[in-house]
Order: sequence, then structure tokens, then C-alpha cells
Amino acid sequence: MATIKCSVTECQYNANQMCDAPMIQVNRNGASRANSSAQTQCETFKTRG
Repeated sequence: MATIKCSVTECQYNANQMCDAPMIQVNRNGASRANSSAQTQCETFKTRG
């Protein structure tokens, strides 16, 4: 798998600023067509807890 950096420390998959999820899913964030990273979101996020 590719190396994926993550600065969201509240995510359970964040391991020292690196994503260690077995897979990730990224979707559009309400846009019909994404033209920037602001128009996308990580659906794999799970709150650490």
C-alpha cells in the first residue's frame, strides 16, 4: 500500500502521523465533481477511543 500521511490525531488509524488503515475510501464532499482537496473527504475516519 502507498504511504499515506495523516495529521488527524483523533483518528484511530493515525499511527505517528501515518495512516495504518487496511484500506482507505475517499469520496466527494457534496460536490458533483471534485476540483480540489477541499471537495473530498476521508470516509475511512473513525474516532479514536
